Amino acid sequence: MQDAKEEIRARLAVEDVVGQYIELKRAGRNLKGRSPWGVDKTPSFMVSPEKGIWHDFSANKGGDIFKFVMEVEGISFREALEKLAAQAGVELTKYSGGDAKLAQRKARMKEALELATRYYQVAMTKNKPVLEYVFYKRNMNRATAKEFRIGYSPKVGDALVKFLQKKGYSMQEMQDAGLLNRFSKDLFKGRMMVPFIDTNGQVIGYTARVIDGGEPKYLNTPETLLFNKSRYIFGLYQAKEAIRRDNFVVIVEGNMDVISSHQAGVKQAVATSGTAMTEQHLKILSRLTSDVRLAYDGDDAGVKATERAINLAGGLGITLSVISDYHGAKDPDELIQKGAELWQVAVQERKPAVDWLLDKYEEKLDLLSADGKRAYSDIAMKVISYLGDPVERTHYMQKVAKRLDVSVEDLKAKKIDVGKPKRLKQVKTKGAKAERVKVLEDSLLAIMLFGGDAGEGINLEVPEDEAKLEDLEFVFEHNYQKMTTPEIREEVKALMAEYDKESRAVKIAELSEKLAEVEDDEEKSAEILREIQTLQKG
Repeated sequence: MQDAKEEIRARLAVEDVVGQYIELKRAGRNLKGRSPWGVDKTPSFMVSPEKGIWHDFSANKGGDIFKFVMEVEGISFREALEKLAAQAGVELTKYSGGDAKLAQRKARMKEALELATRYYQVAMTKNKPVLEYVFYKRNMNRATAKEFRIGYSPKVGDALVKFLQKKGYSMQEMQDAGLLNRFSKDLFKGRMMVPFIDTNGQVIGYTARVIDGGEPKYLNTPETLLFNKSRYIFGLYQAKEAIRRDNFVVIVEGNMDVISSHQAGVKQAVATSGTAMTEQHLKILSRLTSDVRLAYDGDDAGVKATERAINLAGGLGITLSVISDYHGAKDPDELIQKGAELWQVAVQERKPAVDWLLDKYEEKLDLLSADGKRAYSDIAMKVISYLGDPVERTHYMQKVAKRLDVSVEDLKAKKIDVGKPKRLKQVKTKGAKAERVKVLEDSLLAIMLFGGDAGEGINLEVPEDEAKLEDLEFVFEHNYQKMTTPEIREEVKALMAEYDKESRAVKIAELSEKLAEVEDDEEKSAEILREIQTLQKG
């Protein structure tokens, strides 16, 4: 696949790829623009056409065109490779030695789904009752219907089958695409069609709502080679630009809530499309933002879903909150019908997820009784155990202890079966100090590698990745090239002092987490405490 990467790099200029997302202006040999992550007050995003790399000095990110698309789109390397290969006109199967037949099969599925979507859109324009349902009952405007590619599947049992057959598609290809029922007829009949669109803007399936009664109310595409419900996030294609710009995402329960929210001006809304939230969902969203806001109902199902989300988010560095003030409406869609501005305000006035969850259990349980206190402390300690930050855990233990009029030690004495689900590979939380250490390390590496005599005395491990080395050269040129050797040496002294201090702080935080994990083991606890004390002395 390396050959394919090089071919794509040769065909696509870094400034052209980046220029699709942000406005770039000439700054000497380089180009400058505003950070697509919205973290700079002045332009701090630099692109080097000569080196084919970019660096965002405000967000401390950098790399080549593949890393940029991964970061800005919140997608995997493979997805970025496929996206850029399509732009460059590079056929990946020629390089990978992979299954060309499988690639062709997927391509035919996508073509069939694209044609079906257009067919459904045309069918809607010819059906007056459906138009009334979409534009008057659902209050959808034409721009929204176009953005989400809303359509209608005719009640005739084989209308789509006949249409696609005329276009040269076989029954097997339609089956692969998830368009047929078990009788080899149209799966979707008499329904408003809402396409599932992937992050590249391609249709991979549908959610279909019945219009004139009948069951099921919603019918989704089955799992196919293209559609995987545990990974798919409805509305992400339409929402990702707003999520990147404003640095938060809103997760609502239903697909129609997403559409209503976008029309109401809150374009950061997405949904997990008829399935419970998974760690995969949160991992995908965490590539775009760490601020995740849940718009769940306050019923038992909403409480359980929030508890699950807290559990999943614990190791992903996500700040989780809950939007709860619906002004009497049952969901965002109904609130928006009352007034779009009410929903816009609700999204901003959210509550930390753990606080919201504990409040819900306070409402349900009698905290004046022994049974109520026991049940409340059980669930509270279970939820607190999900939190990755030791300071946050301590905060909530103190809060619960005060609420129950007991000591923190009493709470710690409880043995709670947290029942954590088996996780995917855990992503460590990157605190502000850890991020600062990374910035300092990059600065010191840049001087060590490209600062000549000024870098003497810096002893850090040299990265082997060529793209990283180019990025460090870019950092040196941008920050230090115009400084004299004596000036750089003074800068190195200051950087080394801060690097040492912040590195020790990060190490102490890591050891404190370990200390909490082994608090019942006196020998290990004493050993860790000695390490912490040594670091604190400097």
